[in-house]
Amino acid sequence: MTGAATLVALAAGAAGAASSTPQAAAEAQLKLVAATAEVTLDRYPEGGGVVLDLGTHMVAGKNPIEIRATRKSYQDPIVANLLVNGKPKALPAGAVTDFGGLSKFLHLTITDAKGKKVYDKDRGFCLNGEGSRTRPDAPATSPYPQGCAANPFTLGAVWGLQAGWSANTTSYYDGEEVDLPVGKYTAKVTVNKLYKDYFKIGAYDSAATVKLTIRDAPDCHGGHAEGCKQAFAAAKLKHLTNAPAAAKSAKAALKPNAQRPTSRAAVPKGPKPDLRSVPAWGIEIGPGDEGTPEANRDFLAFSATVWNAGPSPLVLDGFRQKGKDLMDAYQYFYDANGKEIGHQNTGTLEWDPREGHTHWHFTDFARYSLLNSKQTEVVRSQKEAFCLAATDAIDYTVKGANWKPSNTDLHTACGSQSSLSVREVLDVGSGDTYAQFRPGQSFDVTDLPNGEYFIEVKANPENRLVETSTKNNVALRKVILGGTLHHRTVKVPPVGVIDAP
Repeated sequence: MTGAATLVALAAGAAGAASSTPQAAAEAQLKLVAATAEVTLDRYPEGGGVVLDLGTHMVAGKNPIEIRATRKSYQDPIVANLLVNGKPKALPAGAVTDFGGLSKFLHLTITDAKGKKVYDKDRGFCLNGEGSRTRPDAPATSPYPQGCAANPFTLGAVWGLQAGWSANTTSYYDGEEVDLPVGKYTAKVTVNKLYKDYFKIGAYDSAATVKLTIRDAPDCHGGHAEGCKQAFAAAKLKHLTNAPAAAKSAKAALKPNAQRPTSRAAVPKGPKPDLRSVPAWGIEIGPGDEGTPEANRDFLAFSATVWNAGPSPLVLDGFRQKGKDLMDAYQYFYDANGKEIGHQNTGTLEWDPREGHTHWHFTDFARYSLLNSKQTEVVRSQKEAFCLAATDAIDYTVKGANWKPSNTDLHTACGSQSSLSVREVLDVGSGDTYAQFRPGQSFDVTDLPNGEYFIEVKANPENRLVETSTKNNVALRKVILGGTLHHRTVKVPPVGVIDAP
């Protein structure tokens, strides 16, 4: 269940040690490669312009590149290190400013047919980007996570490029589509000096030029605006590699268990999961849905994340009660080698038929409360049951972290109404995020006076789950309500150095 990779020494100065000729590129520890000299991209005027996937990739040499980025707390900055012979080597100042990857790693310049610059910007780079192995003798698989998308309260990340593997330099999480007119262009991609010096990348291996043709997307001809939008969305989705909670990944099947455990229930000694809450985020305020009874009321909406700090995964099986939309839930326990060594009955799972749900929820996984300035509960969210899924990478540097959790969306393990059983897993290092955008799941603040409040996120509120510690299950986020009915406002102070309303 661990994602720990074997650390291999990086060959210092390999990029230029053998020769100054282009053939020396094969020995570079990291190099920029263009898949083709010419690229044609579709322009989606109704959908957002052009996604600049130029077919350029960073490729690792004979050894992997592995970086660990961590912060001690929400009051501390991120510290990032390259691992060399298992020892940390600090990245240069300014290289890592958030958990989205290496900042300003590349510079992209695009000129039109007349030689005029139409785009001239630095761009970040995610080592965990879309890619594959580039030579037959490279390892068949990569241990590293997919994507660098992160929760605002991520504490640790692992970025890596397997030896002989590539990573696309285009990030589909930076939110940038460029509105370039139809025409001919030249694109030049270069690795910025900060990283050329640090990784010792030679001139030949740090630049690539691509001839670029921009055309109208086929689905955009004839004024078909809706088809154009759908085509643009599909083009972006094709390249998503590790969607965060707001953009779940594609469906994946997990084989459910079909029979209740027959051994005696027991909670053995050994590693356990450790559920922790992060402060609420994505906080908004406004009236309910138009045309519904809630339209006359105001709601405080938010996103909440509970994650597993390990060192053991949280594994729940649900077994259906005959003829009922209810399952008996069991928690399983494992030794340090991942062998199942015990279980206990831990409550129930219930079928939720409501639109937007239609899956099995484990009851009492978390509780959301709005507290007043004296930290006394004044409103409780009606959300009290959850389908567990590893939606967000919170800290992949903790012991036992699984860098490639298999269930990363609400379709992988939540089952259907006809299911006999389900298995729901929250892997070590990952969190499960729920966005409270539905009336009834958010806080009804219509009748509350303006002032200071706290959103409380509490994991395992009834202590139904066995875990390492329950002392870190609660997180508070201060909010300040203002305004008038249907014109309410909310101010959200930062948490330490993290300003994520």
